[in-house]
Amino acid sequence: MIGGTGWGRGLVLGGLACAALAAGCGGEGDPGPAAPTIGLQTPNSPLVTLRATFETGAVDDPAGKNGLNALTALMIGRGGTAALTYEVLTTTLYPWAASIGTQADKEVTTVIGEVHRDHLEPFYEIFRDLIIAPRFDTADFERNRDFLTNAIASTLRGNDDEELGKQTLNALLYEGHPYGATDMGSEQGLAAITLDDVRAFHGQRYTRGRVLVGVAGGYPDGFLERVERDLVGALPAGEGEAAGRTLPPPRALEGIEMLLVQKDAIATAISIGFPIDVTRADDDFYPLMVANSYFGEHRTFNGRLMNQMRGLRGLNYGDYAYIENFIQDGQSTFPVPNTPRHQQFFSIWIRPVPHHNAAFALRQAVRELALLVEHGLSPDDFEATREYLVNYSKLYVQTTSRRLGYAMDSRFYGTGFFIDEIRTRLESMTVDDVNAAIRRHLQADNLAVAIVTRDAEAFRDELLSGEPSAVTYNTEVGEAILAEDEEIKLYPLAINADRVRVVQVAEMFVEVS
Repeated sequence: MIGGTGWGRGLVLGGLACAALAAGCGGEGDPGPAAPTIGLQTPNSPLVTLRATFETGAVDDPAGKNGLNALTALMIGRGGTAALTYEVLTTTLYPWAASIGTQADKEVTTVIGEVHRDHLEPFYEIFRDLIIAPRFDTADFERNRDFLTNAIASTLRGNDDEELGKQTLNALLYEGHPYGATDMGSEQGLAAITLDDVRAFHGQRYTRGRVLVGVAGGYPDGFLERVERDLVGALPAGEGEAAGRTLPPPRALEGIEMLLVQKDAIATAISIGFPIDVTRADDDFYPLMVANSYFGEHRTFNGRLMNQMRGLRGLNYGDYAYIENFIQDGQSTFPVPNTPRHQQFFSIWIRPVPHHNAAFALRQAVRELALLVEHGLSPDDFEATREYLVNYSKLYVQTTSRRLGYAMDSRFYGTGFFIDEIRTRLESMTVDDVNAAIRRHLQADNLAVAIVTRDAEAFRDELLSGEPSAVTYNTEVGEAILAEDEEIKLYPLAINADRVRVVQVAEMFVEVS
């Protein structure tokens, strides 16, 4: 699935025509088949958003230096330019209420800026200089490296059990694969990186052939051409970029494999998943999107998982499912755009459950997945979910910045504008299309399960024993629920005992890969 020359299926990054957008390509005209820019001009908007996405990610970290991509990105988002120190730069942006930041993922890294159009001219100069000529100050380097190291040691391992569970699932799913390391790197990897490494990585990866720049909002006529000329045009040409990037397939799971992290946690966090050979570039993505929304739409009560596990039983705060990598955008319910990948995975996220109910919750989630695969959606469930999803997906692009992000992601996947694709595909879809896609791509037999819990060895032994999993409720539940619970308590889990490991939390994300 991977290969060719960069973004999309054998397509050069930035090498497609402007995506077919509901808002159009703005007053800049068709950028042409080789344009490295996308413009969404909305003259009445007071804001201007710029996004520069580079084909560089954690998969490009050199051996022994995991975190180099993330650290290089931070030197742009939290660093200075040749003319401005970081302190002066932040002081300059503050009265404009402007922002510049970066987000680094597995395959791409994006620099994001937003400003009121009254200050676009001086803001753009800073945005451009941060990309093409970062300051690479020693103090900035040490501060940013410390930030990433602390994010691993203090935040990820220390006080974010939910994210720890998801990153543990990633490590289990992609063992021996370029996706396996966290996007932040590892403690040893970060410690091995020098400022010269960052300079060299920037020179190699932040190049003309790897960039796609998007501009949205109330920018003036001619601005997009200027960006292409003096931002894209000022980047080095790069060498050997036609070779692209080839990723190996993820390893095949054998039964239910488990990685349990021993931590003094107040509740048990559980993440379940398996790789799927489907992305937004594939026809089956859209029926799977309907199936997933029915099964576990993020942070809503529409999903069956949420209704069965929280609504009827009160096991925990939330239970959701995903057919691609999902990072929540701030406090919204929506995903962050500009984290596209050529390989994706299905996952279930069980927010922390009281320890005494954790094994039951795991059995119930796997059982619900098996029921989805066996029975699919009913015609009524399909119609209700399709109508909801067509309308809900329109909320993905409430801001020009998010609309721009999705336009750039659509270019990555080589499709039409994502929100339009959802509407068009779902309008002609049938329940049989959805259930057939479920049968082709979803399963409940070969799963990776990541667990963060207080007594990991006891939890492991409980699951391997085959004994029924107890459940205790704080409120009364109906007889029908109690009857179904008897089936859930005994639901068989095909655990591969040879692929069950217990590790201490202090051992996670320390060593280089």
